[in-house]
This record gives sequence, C-alpha cells and structure tokens, in this order.
Amino acid sequence: MQISKEDMLAKANAASKNTLMETLSIEIVDFGDDFLTARMPVTSKVHQPDGVLHGGATAALAESVGSFASHVFIDTEKFFIRGLEITANHLKSVSEGYIYAKATFLHKGRTTQLLDIKVTDEADNLISVCRLSTISLPKK
Repeated sequence: MQISKEDMLAKANAASKNTLMETLSIEIVDFGDDFLTARMPVTSKVHQPDGVLHGGATAALAESVGSFASHVFIDTEKFFIRGLEITANHLKSVSEGYIYAKATFLHKGRTTQLLDIKVTDEADNLISVCRLSTISLPKK
C-alpha cells in the first residue's frame, strides 16, 4: 500500500512536534523524487530588531528542510542524519508573509549528501541561497 502525499506530509509535520521547527512554525509543504519544500511565516518572532527577517532564522529554515530531505531518503532504521556545514547568502530582506525553502540534492552519497537550498518569498523573489552538507551515521 502506497501512502498518499497528504498522509506523508502530515506524518512529516507530526515528527516536528516539540522541535525548533515547531517553535519557528516551519512546515513541510511539498516533496518529490529529488526535492523537499518547507515554509515559514515571517512574523516578529523571526525578525531582527529593525523588523526584517533574521538571517539566523533563514539558516534554521534551510538546515531544517535540507536535513529533513536527507532523512527522507535514507534507511532510518539503520542511519541518522547530522548537518556538517551550512552556508547562507542573504540577497533580499523580507518583513512579512511566508518564505519557502526548496532543498534539492547536488550529491546523494551513501555517507555524505550535499543540498542546494533556495529560499524565496511568496512572489518567488530569491531571498537567500544556501548550501548544506549532511552525513549519514550508523545507529548503534
């Protein structure tokens, strides 16, 4: 029996309870064979003091969606995922609405993964470009 996309998204978002993802109201909204997309509302809780989106919140969104993408594509009975490195280039500021992070694989190895993560606003303007490397480690 194949699980529906709606059921898969519900299961993914349920796994985020009591985590940073829930704190920042990050939710997984779409996925495919080689990508995963999440969104986060831009409200005062993710603003810098001057009222625009904090770069750290953007990086948290990018790492969350990238790590989750790596997690989806491994055998979670045998392995777990950890982030190794993240870079973020912030190109445009935003103060309200939603931002979307789409993670796509540049490399999907057995041990390491490299993801390209584009963060856009609701009008599809590029807000940040991020790269995340993750590692699959065996469970003991």
